[in-house]
Amino acid sequence: MKNDSHLPPGQTETRKFPVVGERLPPATLDLVTWQLSITGSVTQPLHFSIAEFMALPQQDFTMDIHCVTSWSLFGQTFTGVPLRTILSKAQPDSDASFIRFIAYSDRKHDTSLPLEYALENCWLVHSINGDALTPAHGAPLRVVTQGKYFYKSLKWVREIQLLMADKLGYWEANSAYHNEADPWLEQRYDHSLKTSAAEVAALKAATDFSGYQDQVILSANLANWRPQSLDLRGVQLKACNFRNANLENIDFRGANLTFGDFGRANCRNVDFTNADLEGADFSGADLTNATIVDAALSATKFFRDTKSGKRIAAKVTGLTLKNPHGLLESQADFLRENNVKFV
Repeated sequence: MKNDSHLPPGQTETRKFPVVGERLPPATLDLVTWQLSITGSVTQPLHFSIAEFMALPQQDFTMDIHCVTSWSLFGQTFTGVPLRTILSKAQPDSDASFIRFIAYSDRKHDTSLPLEYALENCWLVHSINGDALTPAHGAPLRVVTQGKYFYKSLKWVREIQLLMADKLGYWEANSAYHNEADPWLEQRYDHSLKTSAAEVAALKAATDFSGYQDQVILSANLANWRPQSLDLRGVQLKACNFRNANLENIDFRGANLTFGDFGRANCRNVDFTNADLEGADFSGADLTNATIVDAALSATKFFRDTKSGKRIAAKVTGLTLKNPHGLLESQADFLRENNVKFV
């Protein structure tokens, strides 16, 4: 393990490579017809089959991965082709200032970077540590970008566009992720998009939450809140403060609660099935008889240790945990030590 001084703020080291985001490409991705296209502000648009790409000179490149959900994986060696090599063949126009990566994805994922930064820090890769990437991690080809949160490293890349002006990517436009994505500055969310006090007040007063499935509530203070309905399926309450909230019996199935702070919250009998809980902190929460099934748990905390050595832990008696995705090693050990069975 590396010393904590090598960790960007708010990150936890892991020795595994959690799957984050979509877990599989669309069924339409077929290696027979697969193609990588270079388009936009270039002199020579290009198209590569997988065989043509693999015929290019391949190199190894080692970098650390810092996921926005707050895990870090050090020293991963990727094999592929530097972006600079590909673009030298396409010859970007003098007015090209940004680059956009587009995925084979049902949700049409994409992301962008300043061209100057991408030329120095982006690779197109097909293998990690000597093994081919799995489909869950972006096979047959993905982008890796050094020095940014990993949502700037697009899976299943199909097109690279050169742009004169920037275009926000999928996560940046739909999930309020920060467009700069610098882990050392902890640029996870664009807090200029923080939900207004009036919108938070409307949320707290709501009796029907169906409208919040399509509206992102960011960084709301929901401390001591008791929702007036138990049906909060599919809501998007990101980086919110739920400390001391009374959430007992709430139906959070399919909700996005990433980076929620649930300290001392009453989460008894809560149903988190299919919820996105990445980066959420349940330290000190009461999860008695809660249900967490098929949930995204990358860097989710069920305990944390303070600098003074005190452990702040969730109550997990009767917790049902099935098919957890991305749970980090120390958190899994804690749950097992407290008799939570993994199914």
